[in-house]
Amino acid sequence: MKKTSIIAFLFLLLTLTGYSQRYEANWASIDSRPIPQWFTDAKFGIFIHWGLFSVPAWGPVPSDGASIYQCYAEWYWWRLKNPTDKAHQYFKSYHDKTYGSDFQYQDFVKDFRAEMFDPQEWAKILKGSGARYVVLTSKHHEGFTLWPSQQAWNWNAVDVGPHRDLAGDLLKAVRAEGLRMGYYYSLYEWFNPLYRSDVNRYVQDHMTPQMKDLVVKYQPDIFWTDGEWDHPSEVWKSTEFLAWLYNESPVGKSIVVNDRWGKETRGKHGGIYTTEYDLVHDENATSKKIDHPWEECRGIGSSFGYNRNENLEDYASSKEVIKILIEKVSTGGNLLLNIGPTADGRIPVIMQQRLSDIGEWLKVNGEAIYETKPWDAAPQQTNPTVFYTTKGKDLYAIFTEYPVNPFSVALAEKPSKVELLGYKKSVSISGKNISPPKMALSEIPCQHAWVFKLSDCLK
Repeated sequence: MKKTSIIAFLFLLLTLTGYSQRYEANWASIDSRPIPQWFTDAKFGIFIHWGLFSVPAWGPVPSDGASIYQCYAEWYWWRLKNPTDKAHQYFKSYHDKTYGSDFQYQDFVKDFRAEMFDPQEWAKILKGSGARYVVLTSKHHEGFTLWPSQQAWNWNAVDVGPHRDLAGDLLKAVRAEGLRMGYYYSLYEWFNPLYRSDVNRYVQDHMTPQMKDLVVKYQPDIFWTDGEWDHPSEVWKSTEFLAWLYNESPVGKSIVVNDRWGKETRGKHGGIYTTEYDLVHDENATSKKIDHPWEECRGIGSSFGYNRNENLEDYASSKEVIKILIEKVSTGGNLLLNIGPTADGRIPVIMQQRLSDIGEWLKVNGEAIYETKPWDAAPQQTNPTVFYTTKGKDLYAIFTEYPVNPFSVALAEKPSKVELLGYKKSVSISGKNISPPKMALSEIPCQHAWVFKLSDCLK
């Protein structure tokens, strides 16, 4: 028997006998782990930024002249305390005028009460959006945790503020609705004395035990790290943690992680690659093809944390958000769309409305999104209004502007049938030309984007 045949036979034997691959604490081994299929099929998730920053809930907006990254309300403490930061004056001016120059960020904890937080209501809203997974900030860069972490004594939502396990309560409600649930976790903490004085002890005695506690206690489906840019992954001991996560933790086979594990890792190591407002570390636009499972994260407005300074014009419309979802999925990615709850525990109504509209659209057109792949033969376009996804032998042509004239798609085989999703009548095709139906108002299947399904046309 040839050597290659022996190796293949042994691999099959190990698989059939339940052998689970063990991963070593190096990037070559960690990167060899496949991304769980559930994630690449899900396509759409909801990000939730919630913490003490939800109390001041303020940041500049682009119309003030600030860049998108200077508008993040969740960075309130950092911007306030750093005179060299480009957005410092925005935050300091607002803070001094509103609270006084002697008011400390830590004092916001008394107003982070979450008294109107109803996890079951949140879960229903999230389910209604059509999202398949949820990612909550368990701890942002401020270090305040939404679960009773021993490493964050008196700086967590159970010891102070709401006096409630916000992370655990939401996880139970979300999973009861059939969605997957994960956590965002910031590796670094801006003003943690141990981090600032001895990063190695911080990693060993604070960060790593805290991450393991979060995983073991709640068994999340996603572990979404951030705040990695201060140090290389070797300092964060990222591969050691990931080896434990994949080999020893209770979620080793199902959990999804991202690529934010060290200043050198984005778009190179870890799990899914992440983009943020279409950029990777401010340089690689997602219009460039990414040959790896990836996910775009962004807010509906220009902030992740709730920003009371935003007005209607600062929010993407339902049409715009649906187009973003279509664009990301058609180019091979997922969309992680953020909402920012208020300090008292409400999802702002404008955000609820956007989520509801996406959900209504997905009820009609979800088969063109979930479990799909990009069409490799899709024509190159500038400023496109038509996008393509595939599933098996079927092709979906998604128009963000309804086509008023017949159109054609360059295909090797003629479709066996063409249909407009949500429209009960047939769609005519003559040769290569597809004629969009002229519909009465009562027949229009959805408001924002229209999907033509071309059946049995792909090899």
